[in-house]
Amino acid sequence: MRVIRIITRLNIGGPSIQAMTLSDRLHARGVETLLVHGKLGDGEGDMRYLLSKDVQTRYLSALRRPLAPLHAPIAFAQILDILRAVRPQIVHTHMAKAGTLGRLATALYNRTTGRLAPVRVVHTYHGHVLEGYFGAPTATLFTRMERQLAAATDAIVAISPQIRRELLGYFQIGRPAQYHVVPLGFDLAELEAIDDDQRRAARLALDIAPGAHVVTTVGRLTAIKQHRLFLDVAQQVAEGDAATLFLIAGGGELRAELENYARHLGIAERTRFLGWRRDLATIYAATDVFLLTSRNEGTPVALIESLAAGVPGIATDVGGVRDVIDNDDVGLVAPFGDAPGLARHIKTLLADPARRRAMGARGRAAMARYHVDRLVDDVDALYRELIGSQP
Repeated sequence: MRVIRIITRLNIGGPSIQAMTLSDRLHARGVETLLVHGKLGDGEGDMRYLLSKDVQTRYLSALRRPLAPLHAPIAFAQILDILRAVRPQIVHTHMAKAGTLGRLATALYNRTTGRLAPVRVVHTYHGHVLEGYFGAPTATLFTRMERQLAAATDAIVAISPQIRRELLGYFQIGRPAQYHVVPLGFDLAELEAIDDDQRRAARLALDIAPGAHVVTTVGRLTAIKQHRLFLDVAQQVAEGDAATLFLIAGGGELRAELENYARHLGIAERTRFLGWRRDLATIYAATDVFLLTSRNEGTPVALIESLAAGVPGIATDVGGVRDVIDNDDVGLVAPFGDAPGLARHIKTLLADPARRRAMGARGRAAMARYHVDRLVDDVDALYRELIGSQP
């Protein structure tokens, strides 16, 4: 089976992990994948170091996330050339720009080649940019585009039931029969193996004082992740707990602004901006409570990772968060923007080590549903269903 997988860029985050993982692990099942990826934005973390040597790749500098009227036609033509050279059975796109150009190019390819068995098209929504990213006019335009692109798609993959409900119900994209809910999948073994000895070693490695409480977030320093809200919560927690330290792992265009805001709130000395880190197991091992303050999420990867590491999570009640924290036994949620509510949850858990430990154990067990083997099984079955449906 020949598959072309197209992703806008291999920046740090769930979509990149999924694209690289599937390209690598499906190889053992007879799926030959060409992974096509585009240009990273300034300040974005690069995940290409995780690429397996067995994965064939093609880099397109013209494929970029921002609106790029001069580059998009070039990327479109390059994708069309790749389709003609590889002659795939399936094109699978990830992320909005790759989904637009990849699906349009495949539709043109199918129309002009006259193949008896057309290329089947799969698009994965790892979330969506239809809420929280742009103003109303732009969001409306993109919604209309996605509705039209759905007509050129054989299978729409939503990474959570909530994303499916939003796309199909509220935004009216596609038909029910097109949708397949395929939760994310990761190799969580390293995080699941974290024990008390590793937690002590992690705190020594990060120079964290004995007895300190550690509240952590992980993610790009960009508007949708709402790190200003994280800092607002941190200030409220810090007022009543002199032993709390706040860790922010990740980089992005808002770092300088957020550092200034931490100084404005008077918590700069207790807030560490760690930048992009590859030793996330160490970060999670040193953490007492994980806090996610996003405005929108598909399925929050960092939240899954923290729970797999045995760290209870607290999050804003947005997007697919409820698919991960589906009950109060593994984590707690509050409405977006509710800094006092989020702070109360953190204070409650920091004051109760036994409850934190119990929640961590239950969260770790619950994350078994996000293991990588299940992801590969699901996508392999989807591909074979699509191929089997060809005339």
